[in-house]
Amino acid sequence: MNHRRLGASGLAVSEIAFGNWITHGAQVDDNTAFSCVHAALDAGITTFDTADVYSETRAESVLGQALKAVRREGIELCTKVYHPTGAGNNDKGLSRKHIMEACHASLNRLQTDYIDVYYAHRFDATVSLEETFLAFSDLVRQGKVLYVGVSEWTADQITNGAALARELRVPLVASQPQYSMLWRVIEAEVVHACEREGIGQVVWSPLAQGILSGKYAPEKPVPSGSRASSSAGSPFFNKLAGQWLRTEVLLAVSKLDSLAREAGLTLPQLAISWVLQNPHISAAIIGASKPEQVQENVKASGVRLDSEMMREIDTILDGFIERDPAKTG
Repeated sequence: MNHRRLGASGLAVSEIAFGNWITHGAQVDDNTAFSCVHAALDAGITTFDTADVYSETRAESVLGQALKAVRREGIELCTKVYHPTGAGNNDKGLSRKHIMEACHASLNRLQTDYIDVYYAHRFDATVSLEETFLAFSDLVRQGKVLYVGVSEWTADQITNGAALARELRVPLVASQPQYSMLWRVIEAEVVHACEREGIGQVVWSPLAQGILSGKYAPEKPVPSGSRASSSAGSPFFNKLAGQWLRTEVLLAVSKLDSLAREAGLTLPQLAISWVLQNPHISAAIIGASKPEQVQENVKASGVRLDSEMMREIDTILDGFIERDPAKTG
């Protein structure tokens, strides 16, 4: 497993991170979740990503239990705050009250004394940036948070947040956007804003909600139990995957599968390694519902794709790639 610096910070992260959105606490039982985490550790993954809202807080609890016997200094444990975690008026957003209370609750569920990277899961237009970053600043000063990140913020929001973070001496070092062969909206603006500010990208959904896993065949029913099935995925997840569950897109993906085999890779390995070719990417987050998926996907670490293959991928996907920066968030 290769490691990369997170932006301009001194923090090293594994270039493939393990995330537990949808799976832990919902799609798989706890024993399977533990097996997936241990497979990630065995493969050299040190960076683990979750959020308080995942599976209604259960995902954090499962991850905390899975990692409780692991040397804390040997991993990077990341979580997020913003989405509702309760029915109260203050159980959401980026107010000082919610950030402080949510952080303490996450620490308890994760069974840890500190969070390596604490993300603002979305931008909160109802709360001033000053209030939000003062809360983050206090958590950093208290040693409960080491670094701060943002997720799905626009370039302007990142620029404004970074200016305030510098003023308050908050180490804002990470952006967590969606990024894949099919979804490239960060390339136009977000990447450049983050480069100016020394912020690294830790990207989610490098397999485009499983579309680039090869499990969805053209003109065939969605496999039962797959992430895009109505019985397994969240409505938000199904909405994301649904935009690509079209015959013409899946036919193009099948051509990528052939290209991957010619290179001695699986389609997921090709998709993840494509993401990691971008020098602005610090890590790509993978999920898994069984350990074998982790063992397969981590083999993308260190793979180099030549320029001819990168051009061929673009040719195959031409017409299906989303690049509009307005779709950030």
